[in-house]
Amino acid sequence: MSDSRSASIRKFSRIQHMVNFQGRIINLLLSIIIAFGGTYFLQSPALDTPQVYVLFLLILSVCLWVTEAIPPFTVGLLIFGFLVFALGKHYHDIDPTTSNKIVQKYVQTWSNSVIWLMLGGFFMAEAMQKVGLDKTIFKLTIKRFGTKPRHVLLGIMLVTAIFSMIMSNTATTAMMIASVLPFLKTLPKEAKITKALLIGIPAAASLGGMGTIIGSPPNAVAVDGLLQNGISFGFLEWMMIGFPVAIILVMIFWKILITKYIPKISSIDLGFLSEGEPEEGSNEEIFVMKKKFVLGVLLVTMLLWLTGNIHGISASTVSMLPIMLLTMFRIVDSEDVRKLPWDTLMLVAGGLSLGLAIKETGLAEYYVGLLNEYSLNKYVTMGVFALITVVLSNFMSNTATTTILIPIAIILATDNPIILPLVIGFSASAALFFPISTPPNAIAFSTGLIDQKDFRFGGVIAGLLGPLIVVLVILGFQFFGLI
Repeated sequence: MSDSRSASIRKFSRIQHMVNFQGRIINLLLSIIIAFGGTYFLQSPALDTPQVYVLFLLILSVCLWVTEAIPPFTVGLLIFGFLVFALGKHYHDIDPTTSNKIVQKYVQTWSNSVIWLMLGGFFMAEAMQKVGLDKTIFKLTIKRFGTKPRHVLLGIMLVTAIFSMIMSNTATTAMMIASVLPFLKTLPKEAKITKALLIGIPAAASLGGMGTIIGSPPNAVAVDGLLQNGISFGFLEWMMIGFPVAIILVMIFWKILITKYIPKISSIDLGFLSEGEPEEGSNEEIFVMKKKFVLGVLLVTMLLWLTGNIHGISASTVSMLPIMLLTMFRIVDSEDVRKLPWDTLMLVAGGLSLGLAIKETGLAEYYVGLLNEYSLNKYVTMGVFALITVVLSNFMSNTATTTILIPIAIILATDNPIILPLVIGFSASAALFFPISTPPNAIAFSTGLIDQKDFRFGGVIAGLLGPLIVVLVILGFQFFGLI
């Protein structure tokens, strides 16, 4: 009886595998067909060949990410290959001597500051986990907010949001996810609180980054755009708007998460927080020394991140410090390095290349420029720019998105030139639909505990409610004459 049951299970598994394989093939073919069809209907005689190529690649990449016909990181590699071969051939036909330099920048996103920032976060997260610092941070949060799952989620999200206002969103997410991973590993993979935490933490980091000028790069781009047009907008002025917007959105997002992911347990078992035994092959004294060393590296790194405006060292350069020190003193060894989520870095680097191509070829600027042909009132214009910002930021760097849109918005502004840049700067942080939409999303995805599709619910909520709240708050400040 047991032999026949085992044979039936094996046969069913083979059939299921074949069905899944055929489904992926169908999704792949549909993605290619939609990409060709979408390019045909969206292209214009005003678009040149590189812009048409990038338009096709954008539609194809989005379809592949949505359908998951191929692994997400493979889409990143596809973007590299397509840009190098398609655009490389085009520019080679024009001028063979300069074609390599033109397409080289699409591959150099592997050395982008975002990649190094994420890599530094991965090294710190690995070291914290090895010496138990992640458990310590989680334990401190638990003590402040209690052991009920909804309160734990709120505490983690609020701590993440506050930290992201004063330090890198990426580094904050890496630190907070490292602190909750030991707890998540004690739960079944499909536990609802796992999804709630891994969706809530990157969302809180991105939304919390709205709170201050230094909280997120788009904020600084918006302020700089205003300054270049003779409008001064200071740190406190930004925080007056950004802080309430960030807290409101984080609280709304938390409420929606606990509504969708209702935990079946009334409290969290803290047994996993016990320190446990020292590492194998080492005594307790050495283990404690390693823990103090990692804590020192973490504090110095955070201090350098927080004081970036004073010493002038970029956050990505600071990330080299934990990478060097943790490997030099063998806290993170070669085996640990091989276990790092390199596939996530491939995914992010591919997304950065796609965003760079959209910006460099002028594709986004062309379509946004079409708005000049329409006469829109102030409220419609604000809504349109907010939604365009969210959509573009889901597929390309939110910094690049704000860099493209803000000069156009300032030109179109007729009533108050401050309004549209603020709307764009804030809305850029509400793009959370894909793992590649933000580095915090990518870090959460790299844990392997959630799927790409799990981001869609939160992405839709943030993408719709985020711009709405931003527009309403800004209109409120304008109504009372505060901006």
